[in-house]
Formats: sequence, C-alpha cells, structure tokens
Amino acid sequence: MRSTHAGVRAVSTAGTSAARYWRLLTELALDVRWSFNHATDSIWEQLDPVLWRLTHNPYFVLQTVSRERLATLRRSQRFRRLLQTMVEQRRDAVRARRWYEHLNPRTTVNAVAYFSMEFMLTEALPIYSGGLGNVAGDFLKTADDLGIPIIGVGLLYQRGYFRQEIDPGGHQRPVYPFNDPSQLPISPVRDADGEWVRFSIPFPGAAVWIRVWQVHIGRARLYLMDTNDPANTPADRGIAGELYGGDSELRLKQEIVLGIGGWRMLDVMGIQAEVCHLNEGHAALAVLERARRFMGQHRQCFDVALTVTRAGNVFTTHTPVEAGFDRFTPDLVAKYLGGYAERELAIPVDALLALGRRDAGDRTEPFNMAYLALRGSGAANGVSRLHGEVSRRVFQPLFPRWPEVEVPISHVTNGVHMPTWDSADADRLWETSDGKDRWRRGNGTVGHHLRSLSDAEIWTFRNRARTALVDYVREHLGRQLAARREPEPQMFDPSHILDPSVLTLGFARRFATYKRPNMLLHDPDRLARILTNRERPLQLVVAGKAHPNDGAGQALIEQWLTFMHRSDVRNHVVFLADYDMLVAERLVQGVDLWINTPRRPWEACGTSGMKILVNGGLNLSELDGWWAEAYTPAAGWAIGDQQDHGDDPAWDAAEADALYTLIEGDVAASFYTRDDNGIPPSWMARVRHSMAHLTPAFSSNRMVRQYLEGYYLPAAAAYQRRAADGASCGSALLAWRKRLAEEWSAVRIAGTEVCSHDGEHAFRVRVDLGELSPNDVSVELYTDASGWGAPTRHLMASAERVGSSWVFSAAVPAHRPAGDFTPRVIPAHEDASIPLEAPFIAWDDGATK
Repeated sequence: MRSTHAGVRAVSTAGTSAARYWRLLTELALDVRWSFNHATDSIWEQLDPVLWRLTHNPYFVLQTVSRERLATLRRSQRFRRLLQTMVEQRRDAVRARRWYEHLNPRTTVNAVAYFSMEFMLTEALPIYSGGLGNVAGDFLKTADDLGIPIIGVGLLYQRGYFRQEIDPGGHQRPVYPFNDPSQLPISPVRDADGEWVRFSIPFPGAAVWIRVWQVHIGRARLYLMDTNDPANTPADRGIAGELYGGDSELRLKQEIVLGIGGWRMLDVMGIQAEVCHLNEGHAALAVLERARRFMGQHRQCFDVALTVTRAGNVFTTHTPVEAGFDRFTPDLVAKYLGGYAERELAIPVDALLALGRRDAGDRTEPFNMAYLALRGSGAANGVSRLHGEVSRRVFQPLFPRWPEVEVPISHVTNGVHMPTWDSADADRLWETSDGKDRWRRGNGTVGHHLRSLSDAEIWTFRNRARTALVDYVREHLGRQLAARREPEPQMFDPSHILDPSVLTLGFARRFATYKRPNMLLHDPDRLARILTNRERPLQLVVAGKAHPNDGAGQALIEQWLTFMHRSDVRNHVVFLADYDMLVAERLVQGVDLWINTPRRPWEACGTSGMKILVNGGLNLSELDGWWAEAYTPAAGWAIGDQQDHGDDPAWDAAEADALYTLIEGDVAASFYTRDDNGIPPSWMARVRHSMAHLTPAFSSNRMVRQYLEGYYLPAAAAYQRRAADGASCGSALLAWRKRLAEEWSAVRIAGTEVCSHDGEHAFRVRVDLGELSPNDVSVELYTDASGWGAPTRHLMASAERVGSSWVFSAAVPAHRPAGDFTPRVIPAHEDASIPLEAPFIAWDDGATK
C-alpha cells in the first residue's frame, strides 16, 4: 500500500549524527516493505535518481552513493525530517496490531515455517524464477499485512536464475550476474554473542557448512541459507549457485540444504514451528529432519516421530503432470542420504527410499520428492480448483482402488499481493473507495465501494496507466537495443513505438510449449491485419524467458522477434528482454488486456492475470487454472470448451481462430465504442466488475487466510495432540496402522443382502475382518457421480457377529437403483486422516470403483 507522510506524530529532527543518520537509512533500506510501500521512494531518488531508476534497490543505492552526497543531504533539514518520519512510520507499522492478533488466542499458531526453492520479493533480490517464487514472496508480504507468524525458509543463490539478453540475430543468450551479498537487502543473522549463525549438515565425506542471512518484510522474516562458506570445498561452496541450474546431483544437494538444512537452521535459531508448509516437493526432506529432531527430543523411533510430526506438515503441489516432479535415482539418494538414514534416522536406506516410491518394493523405481512430501504431511492441496482435480488424478497411483474424487488433495486457489502489483495511481484510486488499510484486514468488504467512483475517473486512470506503460516500454527498448552494442546506423528510434491511445495487449510468461506462447502467431498475416486496423488498431507487448536447456521454447521467442521486425507491425508490437519482476510490474499496471493461452489443464493456476485486476486491466484467457473459476462474461473473455484436448494441432488451430475472432470482434468493439464523453461504456462495465469482484477474491489476503483457517490451525492442533503425553496418541496411531497393514489382506465383504420397500433400500452386509475389530473400520454404501450428481457415502452400523463375520446394516432412500450402492470397507480412526495415512480399501466382490 503506497502511503503518505500525513498523520505521523511530530519528531525531533535536530542534530542527526553521521552514525545515527547512516543507521536510520540502513534500517529503511533493509526492510523490503519498500517493495510495496513506496513512501520512501523519494529518499532513494534524492540519493541517486539514475541508480534508483535502474535498480530499484535501496540498499545498493545506499552502498554506492558518495559520501559527499550523503553529507549534503544530512545537512538538509527537510531531508532529515523526511528520513525521521519514514523511520517512525516503519516502526509504527511494525508495532501496529494486525488482523491475526484479534483472533481468539486459543485458536492461533505460534509459527509456520514456509519452505520454498525461490522467493520473489523484489527485483533487488533476484532469487526467483517465476510463479512458484511469486506465490512465496506474496505469502510473506501478506503475513506482514495480517500479522500471521509465517517464517520463510529458502536459499541465497550466488547467481540465481539466468538473466536474458537478445543478441543481434534474435537469439536468447543467458547471462548469470553475481549476486553480491553486500549489495543485496539482506543481513547476516547473529547469535546472542554477535557471531554469524552458521552450522553444518551431513554430506558424504565431509559436512557442508551453511551461513544464515535474513530479509525483513516488516515484521515477517525470510531466512536464506548460503553454502559459500570458506570452510567448504570449492564444489560445495557452489551448491547454492544457480536456481534450477546444474544436473540432477546438484539439484539433490540443493534440496538437502533446503529441507534438512532448513529445519536444522530453525532449530539452531531456537524457532519452534508447529506447522511446516512445503511449497512444492523441493523441500520434502524437511519432513525427515523434523522427525529426526522429534526423535532426539522425545526419545522415540523414526516411525513414531514421523507419525507425530506429519500432522503438522502441509504440502502444496504446483505441478500438473507427474513428469514434473523431482525424481532421483536410488543410487544417488543412497549416496547422499544413506548415512543420514542409518546414523541419524536409525532406519535402513531402503526404508527411506520406500517413502518416495509408488511401489515400496521396487528397488529400481526412482525416488519421488512429491511422494515423500505427501507421505510426510497431514494435508495436501493444489493451487486452483481445476488443479486440485488434476492433482487427484496425478496422485491416484498412491491410493489404488480409491475413487479419484477421494484422493486426499484439496485446493487453495493462489492469490497475489495486490499492494505489490498496483500502481501508485491505482493505490490512490482504491484508497479513495476502500480506505488505506484495506489489505490489512479481512477483505470481505474490499471492492464494495468502487461504485462511488465514476466511469470518467476510472477511464482517466486507465489512460494514464497506458501512457506510463508506453513511456516505460520506449525507455526499456532503448536500453535493450543499446545493450546489443550495435553500430549507430542500425539503431532505430524507439519513440515511435506504440501509441498511448491504442488498445494495448500484454502477453508475458515463461516460454514453454505447453503455455502455447505463439498461439497469436498461428496466422501472422491475420494478426498483422488485426494490429494495424485503421479504425480499431491494437498493439502488443510481449516478454518472457525460455529455460537455457529448452530449445523449443527459445525457438518460440525467435518467432516473435522475426514477426515484430515486419515493416507493417514494427510500431505495434515489441518484445521486452529480461522479463523480471520490474518488467512484470510495469506490464500489469499498464496493459488493457492480458492474454493467456496455456494448453488445458497444464496451467496449475497462473497468477500473472490476477495482477492486472487491481489495476483495472481485463483478462482474455484459456479456461484453465484460476480463470476456469474466475471467468464471467461480465469481467472478461475466454477461449476453450472446458475440456482437455492434449496437444492436438487441430484444436490449437481452432482456439487460435477463436482468439483472433474475439480480439478483432467483441474486444475491439468494446474498447472503441465510445459515448458522447469519449468513454467506452461496455469496456468500463467489465473493468468495474473485474476490479470490484475479482480483485479481493484473488488476492493473497484471501489465500493466506484460507491456508490459516483450513490448514495451519488444524495442523497445529493435530500435531500438538499427537505429541502430547510423550507422543502417546502418535504411538497408538502408529500401532493401529501397523495392525491394519498386517491384517488388511483378511478383510473382505462376504455377502450383501438388499430389500427394497416403502421408498427405501435396506442393506445387510456381511464382512470378514480377520483379527481387526469393527472399531478399526467403517463400512459404507458408496455411489459414484455418474448422472446423479456428487458421489455419496452412507455409513453402515454394525449390528451383530455371525460366525466369523460381522453384519452391518443401513437403510437409504430409493432415489437411485439398489445396484448403484456398492458396499466397501475403509479404515476408521478418530485421529487419522483417511486415506492419506491409511490407503486401504475393500469393495464388494473386489469390484474396482
């Protein structure tokens, strides 16, 4: 939220010493709240306006500015007053009570450890690649907004993700600039004696030393681990070198540092997190280290420790296909984790490997990090409603014979941190209608007051946003062309690129084939005609990277670069190199329409289109990910039939045609049909609906509160219950699960009788349980969803024992044929999550449902 200076209490500004002056500047520069609260921007602009505009990194500006400039500003009473005011504002914000603190203290959690391979907080801290880091960064910012004690755990990469350059031939060239810690908005973590916190974790041959850094996001914290410690070997110093770089062995080493090192770091720092949230399977090894720590604290074996601690673990999967999971060969896992398993977990390495396999007995099967994460967690979710469905299908093999709909993967649709992505103009507009603190409270009323703003106000705001984007694109393109070091005659003037009055489309994302980034180029001549229509012209801003090893993705970028050099479209389409957070921010603030064309259902969620909502932009997207649940004709446009078509070229062509038709027809007409005041009423109606209804629904405020209420609070309570009284509940639960595993082969349905009369079906089911008791199971009548709505489950009551069997009975309404009701037996335990912790099931006559 972009705040002003008004309302801050009077402070003394006299006699600021040089040392205190520096400390105050450093305090502001090391709190990355400036990435979404721009009140301090004027301070950094006064220090060095050029460097600030290029880097948006206050700490770098502060480290680089001349002593003379610092001294000059220190002599300025106005600057000292501004500095002191900003520091007081920051401190007041950190001290202020938040939404979370108003909850019932008996229903709160003390700490949530949020593990992620990447975090996108600011372009000044380039340790992110894309969507996964976007969600993680917005999580921590929202934790600060709401006061929820979420602690980020990640890696400090020496080079991070690659930066993109486009060479004169139109080819992507990856570059890896060094992340100099002294120039990043981070600081070492010090212990009580002032020593830098460092610790070691076991690796084959020699331990790896890890140093700990911290990032301040208001009251929230992100702790980053760095292996570039002089005590390490040269190879080990480079473990945290590149994000998603290197081979499989390097990736495993990174995930050992993140998972095992991350939980050990929390222990070293005395942080006792009740909940561990795994943002993707990269951090799955944290479940092992958490169990190891519990073993040492409570003198329990590994199986009991994992049974107890998994209740406090939450796993979020972002992957729509099984092939996307990190998998490692058994030999590689044994090399790096065999000693850890045997010496520290006191289990055979085969037992560890079994946790990451579909078939525990198949010694050739790779070790799957997502499987470990699921088997080590008490709850799991996808990142959109559709992705929840897809994930249940992906993880179905771990729950054989269970209906897909009952695979224990729910969903929380992603959201974005609106204060990060709104422009200063948008912030002022929202503040007028919904107040300054709208994102610091439960956002149930956000957007309700937009009707108080006139169409003229919103349209004027949108025109300014488009103009600002055009200015930025021209400046960025000028730097992009200059970076090629081409001879001056080959340069062209970017001031002629784009027109601030023309309908502007944005398309920016990772260039991968499943995202179909070249759908708009299916018919280049038709696209050119649409862009250059004299009555209803359009312009297009494209950006995105392809992984350095993805030749197909790089070829798609080259196609765009070839197209944009056509003489008829040269001023209507641009490709912005080095798509990063700053480029994304400018795009989502300025475009009129965001285009997204993934191949359904491979867009797990997609958050780029959410970022334009707060800025008054509209979406035209495939009905995939978040747009499948957000779309309404009142708020934007869609392509697709809500069915999956794979990579069928004919379907791709049909959707490309539909996309062209929508853009040149309804979209262009809606934007260019104006009333007497020059305002497009149809377009403005969609803008108003999108802003008012979709912005709060797809904000990270809603997302994080949903995780808190639906996952964190239940997880903390379940963990505490299992850990209490010397882990007695956890031990009993483990004993029950072992008994099930030993006896389930004897469980079968021996016979079913049904009598239909008076509008109901009366069932009597005879069940053999072996050495199990009726209290160990539930016997149900199950109906599937085909043609009758949602599946149903009717619990049957045990009535009597007949010989070696138990008879269960139930009466159900005869609204469906008796043959639709299938008896089944499943495990039952008040403290267990079924089928997540006990995936056993028996059907009548062995029929697979």
